Amino acid sequence: MHTTKRRTVRLAVLSALNVLSAQYVLADDDVMPTQTVAVTGHYDNAVGTSDAASQGTITSDLIANRPALRTGEMLEFVPGMIVTQHSGDGKANQYFLRGFNLDHGTDFATYVDGIAINQRSNAHGEGYSDLNFLIPELIDRIDYKKGTYFADEGDFASAGAAHFHLADSLPRGIASITAGSYGYQRGVLADAYAALNGTLLYGLEVGRNNGPWDLPEHVRKYSGTLRYSEGGQDDGYSITAMAYHNTWNSTDQIPLRAVQQGLIDRYGNINPTDGGDTSRYSLAYAMHKRSQDSLLEVDAYILHSSLDLYSDFTYYLDDPLNGDQFNQSERRTTSGVNGSQTWLKHWLGLDMRNKVGVQTRYDALSPVGIYHTVDRVRTGTIREDRVKEASAGFYYENTTYWSPSVRSIAGLRYDAYHFVVDSSIEGDAGTVSAHKMSPKLSLIFGPWDQTEYFINYGSGFHSNDARGATQTRLPDGTATAPVTPLVGTRGEELGVRTEIIPGLQSSLSVWKLDIDSELVFDGDSGETDPSRASRRIGMEWSNHYIARPWLLFDLDLANTHARYRQNDPVGNYIPEALEKMASFGVTVKDIGNWYGGFEMRYFGPRALIEDNSVRSASTVLAYGRAGYKFNRNTRLTLDGFNLFARQASDIDYYYQSRLPGEPAGGVNDIQFHPVEPRTVRLTLAYHF
Repeated sequence: MHTTKRRTVRLAVLSALNVLSAQYVLADDDVMPTQTVAVTGHYDNAVGTSDAASQGTITSDLIANRPALRTGEMLEFVPGMIVTQHSGDGKANQYFLRGFNLDHGTDFATYVDGIAINQRSNAHGEGYSDLNFLIPELIDRIDYKKGTYFADEGDFASAGAAHFHLADSLPRGIASITAGSYGYQRGVLADAYAALNGTLLYGLEVGRNNGPWDLPEHVRKYSGTLRYSEGGQDDGYSITAMAYHNTWNSTDQIPLRAVQQGLIDRYGNINPTDGGDTSRYSLAYAMHKRSQDSLLEVDAYILHSSLDLYSDFTYYLDDPLNGDQFNQSERRTTSGVNGSQTWLKHWLGLDMRNKVGVQTRYDALSPVGIYHTVDRVRTGTIREDRVKEASAGFYYENTTYWSPSVRSIAGLRYDAYHFVVDSSIEGDAGTVSAHKMSPKLSLIFGPWDQTEYFINYGSGFHSNDARGATQTRLPDGTATAPVTPLVGTRGEELGVRTEIIPGLQSSLSVWKLDIDSELVFDGDSGETDPSRASRRIGMEWSNHYIARPWLLFDLDLANTHARYRQNDPVGNYIPEALEKMASFGVTVKDIGNWYGGFEMRYFGPRALIEDNSVRSASTVLAYGRAGYKFNRNTRLTLDGFNLFARQASDIDYYYQSRLPGEPAGGVNDIQFHPVEPRTVRLTLAYHF
C-alpha cells in the first residue's frame, strides 16, 4: 500500500480510538482532510466521524441555545425524535421515533455516563426512561445512534440509543433564575473548581410548576449532582453522585366526549387525585486509559429509585362507585459494571481496530406492584411481586480499513438474562433464563467529494417484563401463557452523508426494522402489552447549515410506513405509529448584544386503532427565544412555547372508558392530553 495512503488509514484508525473527544486527532495536516471539523454548530456530524448516516453527536451549544418546555425534550435534539407528555411533569415523557410510539422508552435506550436509564420490569411500563433528574446545564454532549447495527448497544436499542455525557468542568460558574406562566419557577446553581489533584463540579436545581391545568400540578422538583474528576483525555477517572426527588399532581389524558359535552374544559380532569412521587439516588465511577495503540474503559454504578404513580385511565368502567384509580409502585436497586478494551492491529497488510466488551446489570425490585386506590389510598392489591433480573452482554467488533475509502465493521453480540419472580398470584412465581445472539455488519465507502455512503445491518432485541415471562395466570384468575423474555428485532439501512455544500451537513437514510412482538399501550392497566410481529420502513433526512458564523439552520424530515406482519381481520395498522414528522429551527447569536432563535415541529396524524378508522389529528408547535447580554457575565432570556396558541394534542389514544351515567360497558372514545397553551418564561443568568 502506498505510504501516504497507509498513513491516512493509520490516522483514521487512531481517530476511532479517540471516543472521548468529539473531533478528530489531527496529526498531519497534509493527509487528514480539514473538512472534518469545518462544520460544527449544533451537531458535530462531520463526514468521517460516524459508522451510519443516522449516527451523530449533539453539542452543548445546541442544548444551551434552544428552549425546552420540559427536561425530556433534550431528546428532541435527536433528529426525527418527538417528545410529548400524557401525564404530570414528574412522569417519564412519551417518545416517538422511527414509526414507534416508544411509550416511555421501550425500544429506545438512554444512558447517562454509562448508567442505564431504561428500567426493566418497571411498575408502569417496560423500558420506562425518566430523564427529569438531569440538569441540562451540566450536559457536555449527547451521542445518538439509530438502528440495530452497533455491537455495543443491547436491550431497548432497536429504534436507537442516546448517551448523555456530563461535563467534568464548566467554563464559568452559573447562577440562574427563571419565572414563567402558570407558576413556573426554576433556579440553578452550578460551578467547578480545582480540588486535590482534579476538578470538583456541582450542580443544584429547584423547580416549581402548576401548569395550565384546572388542577394545579404543584410540581416540587429537586436535583443535585456532585462530580469529582481527575486526569485528562488519555488517562483519567470520575466519580459522580446524583440525587433527585419530585412530587406532582397529574391531569392525565381525558375523554374527548367529556370536553365536547361541556363536562370539563380542555385542561380539566376526571379524577383530581391522580399524581405521583418519584426519587432517584446514584453513585457512578468511570475510568479510561489510553496508550498509543489501545483504549481501556470501565464504568460501574449503583442506584436506588422509587416510583408511585396514581392513575385513572378508564374512570368508572370497572368500579362505578369508587372509580378505577390504581397505584403503580416500585422500589428498585440497580447496579452494573461495564468494560471494554479497544486496540489497533496491523494484519495481512491491513489496519484494524478490534473492540471487546462486557456489560452487566442487576435489578432488584422489592416490591413492584399495582393496587386499587381511592383518592391515593390503597383499597386492595391487584398484584405484588418481588423481581430479580440479571443480565450480561458480551460483544466483539472488528473494523477493517481495506483502503483509505473503504472500511467494514463486523460485530457479534451475545446477551444472557435470568429472571426470578416471587408473585402474590398463585402460579405466577418462577425462574426463567433466556439468551440472544445478535450479528452486526456495516460497510462504509468514502469520503469521495466530501460524501460518505453507508450500508448497515444488524439484529437486536428488547426484554419483556419479568412478570410476563413467568406468568401462568392473570390477576383475575384467567389462565395465560408466558411472554417471550427477549424479543428479537432486525434492521437494515442505506445512508449517505455529505458536506459537498460548504457549511452544510446533510444525511439521508432509508431503513427497515422488523420486530417479533409489538408492545401496545393498554388503557385498562396503564401498561404496554405484547402484540403481533411488525415491520417499519422509513426515510429520514437531516440537515444542519451554518449560513454565517451567527446564523444556523436545522431541518429534519422523517416518514415511516408501519404495519403488523401477521394479518388479522381487526386490521394491520399499528396504533400510535408515527407516520410523519418535521422540524425546522433557526438560531441567531452574537448580533451585538442580541441572540435568539425559532423552532417549529410537526407530527401526526396517525392511526389510533388497527383498522385505521380512527386517527389522531396532526400537531404543529412553535417555540421562540429572544435574549440580551448586558455584559460578559449577565444575560436575560425570554422563551415562548406554543407561540401560535394551537389547540392540539400532545398524545391521543383510543380505548374504552366510562363516565358517570354512561352504559355499563363504557364508550370507545379518543382520550387525549392537550398541549399547553401559549407559555412564556423569563430567565436571568449570571456567569461567574
